[in-house]
Amino acid sequence: MENKKKNTKALKIATLIVQLILSASLLWAGITKLFQPVATLAKMWPWVAQNLILVKLTGVIDLIGALGLLLPLFILKRKPYAKYAAIGIFILMICASIFHIRRGEASLIGINIIFSLMALFIAWRTPR
Repeated sequence: MENKKKNTKALKIATLIVQLILSASLLWAGITKLFQPVATLAKMWPWVAQNLILVKLTGVIDLIGALGLLLPLFILKRKPYAKYAAIGIFILMICASIFHIRRGEASLIGINIIFSLMALFIAWRTPR
């Protein structure tokens, strides 16, 4: 019984850490996509130059995803919003992976895969 409580507590802490890391990453990505000059973005991400509207749209979606992970932690306790945000982030990362693969940039999807796995973990561990 004691061991089960320790495992549950460890999983809650792991979920919190993953949630914070993923939300911080998405906040950075969203702010970068929305407020950096296009020339600077194009140096980081070559696909930006031809897809400015997509960059701004994904920047907004990144921010919404980050807030969806953060708000339930601090404001909306015990609500399933983090689960829904994690599912949305998972879908976003699958779309981003497909986008890069179609452009012949399959080598760039590593971070999308990592973020997808983090989002799945959060969705799995967040109660309804």
